[in-house]
Amino acid sequence: EQSNPSQNLTLFLFSLHLFPMASIPTLSPSLTKLFPHSTPHSNSNHCTLPPTSLFGTRITLQRATSSSCSLPNTNCRSTSATVSFSLPSPKPLSDAPEKTPKWSARAIKSFAMAELEARKIKFPNTGTEAILMGILVEGTSRAAKFLRANGITLFKVRDETLNLLGKSDLYFFSPEHPPLTEPAQLALEWAIQEKLKSGEGGEINVTHMLLGIWSQKESAGQIILASLGFDDEKAKELAKTIDGDVDLSFKRQT
Repeated sequence: EQSNPSQNLTLFLFSLHLFPMASIPTLSPSLTKLFPHSTPHSNSNHCTLPPTSLFGTRITLQRATSSSCSLPNTNCRSTSATVSFSLPSPKPLSDAPEKTPKWSARAIKSFAMAELEARKIKFPNTGTEAILMGILVEGTSRAAKFLRANGITLFKVRDETLNLLGKSDLYFFSPEHPPLTEPAQLALEWAIQEKLKSGEGGEINVTHMLLGIWSQKESAGQIILASLGFDDEKAKELAKTIDGDVDLSFKRQT
């Protein structure tokens, strides 16, 4: 029986409806070479897939090169520069500017962790309690080790912080760099002045920061330290090692 052309057209259109052309993958011209293909014009950075059985077309992908897949050099210097901008800086000494102290790498990292802790608990500012938590989060300084040896841990400080200051609004979002509270500003300035009193260059380290917190009576950080057993005797004991917190493996990042 002879087929009717109109019926054939109808079947063809019906098949297109069942298997639309949009379902057939299209080849992007930007795709280039995955497997080596030895042709006179082949590029060493390109390789070719075998022809597909459906279309007889070669799919090519480009190999990733070191320049195309390398990430930007985002090391700690950019972070340190931002955090250092938030830290109060000592004024250069007029008689010996080369002896002007700078914040140590551990102090900068502790302050960065302090800002992060303030944001975690959704506080609008970085207070002495946040700096105390930052010191414990950084964890490698003499001050942090001294605190832990005396039973003062991050979890205890965090619990005491929430008990003392309460929880923040659930829907509040802290700024990227929560500004310092007045006691925190004074604690850091105390650390700078204490280092300047030595008359020597070098670094303002984490021990200076911790003793600066303790110097601010009635601040949240000082109250929390006192509630966890820190006192003037322990402060004097820690002060004996105040210049021993410099790690020469840290490179200056300014």
